Amino acid sequence: MSGAETGFHPGDRAVLGRPGIAALLQGLREEGYRLIGPTLRGGAIVYDEIQGAEELPAGWTEQQEAGRYRLARRADEALFGYAVGPRSLKHLLFVPRLRLVQLRRRGGSISRTDEAEAPPRLAVLGARACDLAAIDVQDRVFVDGPHPDPDYVARRRGLFVIAVQCGQAGGTCFCVSMRTGPRAERGFDLALTELLDEGHRFFVEVGSDAGASLLARAGASRAGEDDARAAFEVSRRTATQMGRKLDTDGIKELFYRNLEHPRWDDVAERCLGCTNCTLACPTCFCSTIEDATDLPVDAGPSVNTGRDSAYAGPSVDTGRDPAYAGPSGETAERFRRWDSCFSLDHSYLHGGSVRASLRARYRQWLTHKLATWIDQFGTSGCVGCGRCITWCPVGIDITEEAAAIRAGDGAVAAGKG
Repeated sequence: MSGAETGFHPGDRAVLGRPGIAALLQGLREEGYRLIGPTLRGGAIVYDEIQGAEELPAGWTEQQEAGRYRLARRADEALFGYAVGPRSLKHLLFVPRLRLVQLRRRGGSISRTDEAEAPPRLAVLGARACDLAAIDVQDRVFVDGPHPDPDYVARRRGLFVIAVQCGQAGGTCFCVSMRTGPRAERGFDLALTELLDEGHRFFVEVGSDAGASLLARAGASRAGEDDARAAFEVSRRTATQMGRKLDTDGIKELFYRNLEHPRWDDVAERCLGCTNCTLACPTCFCSTIEDATDLPVDAGPSVNTGRDSAYAGPSVDTGRDPAYAGPSGETAERFRRWDSCFSLDHSYLHGGSVRASLRARYRQWLTHKLATWIDQFGTSGCVGCGRCITWCPVGIDITEEAAAIRAGDGAVAAGKG
């Protein structure tokens, strides 16, 4: 059904009661979508698969600071009364581990399988403005470049997005500085603003024909001017609550002329090289290739991965064929998996790593994020979500590091990098 047949069209505004959220989700399930939405998992509010509105984090918020994240109860039953959790939407489109090819030996012949299965149709509820800005950045990498990534393109094409305009900022948010929020202007099928002033309801903006059709089936009514004013006041108020700010004036040139700034030594003494910032970042796209075979080997001792059982980050699809029945020496596979420019091996060339020190690797990451990304893709690689600050175990703050470099603009440390 098109928007023209429903009474709603892209650009229209509507009001939906709280029960309408369940109706939206039910409508998406009936259309064959898997639902992804905010829910409580492992001590955090994360994007994960949900079955219905009862799994949304009603009445919960979070407290964020550098190296710190805590859940807290709200005084109301807001469904979206938080900022952002550890997961962005990156893992839904640029998956953490992807099988590229599989070789199987049958008798004296070898068969190759490199046709990827059709990805699931996903519908995301609760996407924030910074996350939509991050998808736009990754589209430039995986869709708009000279060699589009077929898996990303397929997943992106099937994505339905219900954005939620932020009603409060987190302690590490600085989307206003990056001009990416707190209000989403595009990139969604529907956008909701949660209103709690005169009854629990949602101001809805229609972004596509598909969104218009779904909205009509959920029982929405036309919005009045009072509803619109209340919704835009929520966004205005949130914009004043940013926990951080970043001066972006001339930032590309600032970093280019400060490649030997002594601050790089200072931050290297604090950085653990753990890669948390790059994994939490919604735009980082470093990857590596690994090969795996099922050659028979002794099982050997069990391995402790060191992963905290309470970790709330993205789950990883190993890509293992479900028919796999154990080591037989008959199968070899190649995978692409997430990597990080903070790992020593990422810049390894014949003879060693190009960036052997933490100083060099942190400088590479921050300079790429805030400067060279602009030359590559026409935009900053940072959307101001603050995840790299919150989820850094030693609380390194990207806005603080940039400010320190600006404060000592032109200072040079001899011969390091």
